[in-house]
Amino acid sequence: MQTTLCFDFGNTRLKCAVFKDRDFFVEKVLEQADLISVKALVDEFSPTKSILSSVINHPPDIELLLAKHTQFHKLGYGSKLPLTSPVGKPETIGADRLAILAAAVDIFPKQHSLAIGLGTCITYNYINNAHEFLGGSISPGMQMRFRAMHEQTALLPLVKADSNFPLVGYDTKTNLLSGVILGMAKEIDGIIEAYQGKYNHLNVLITGGDMLFLTPLLKNRVLADPQLLYKGLYAISELNN
Repeated sequence: MQTTLCFDFGNTRLKCAVFKDRDFFVEKVLEQADLISVKALVDEFSPTKSILSSVINHPPDIELLLAKHTQFHKLGYGSKLPLTSPVGKPETIGADRLAILAAAVDIFPKQHSLAIGLGTCITYNYINNAHEFLGGSISPGMQMRFRAMHEQTALLPLVKADSNFPLVGYDTKTNLLSGVILGMAKEIDGIIEAYQGKYNHLNVLITGGDMLFLTPLLKNRVLADPQLLYKGLYAISELNN
């Protein structure tokens, strides 16, 4: 059985998924992006392959370590991908967006798909049935919205995400929860419907840390998969290793 480590170094969290052959096995959360943490995972799982998706300035020694002990690939503009990007500047596309698009192609080949990532920002990523990534949009994520209202006002508190809130908030906290979480759900539904009006037989995939708060509020049918980004990383690793 072949083991692959798929590292995702995001702005908010540092994570690693362990795959046994094609099957997701376990997720590991790293406290920090350092050599000791990565070496511990290599020692624990003895991987054959590894891939790194990073949107932060991580220590370069991490890549050297992975290259020494595994067949290593760093996801970037030069990576072999199961998709093309014929518009804009492909070199500026975030690694996280490339990963969830690769997963969308793997799950729904030769079909129109909208892959939504709920991270520090919300990313809407459209790929057509020719596997062309034509772009999408980016808006503030949940924590960014909570922080913005707290930091840019004198009296609004910083609240923590909570699924227990009414449509009509009865105090400051529930007003903020309703405004941010329900507002995001309505935004996502509206974007989905705009794409559905333009593209027939559209698949919608959604992933990310805030998924559990939002998917129950959506009226549109979506494929919600917390491992979507990891599955895309694994697919890209197989193409490049």
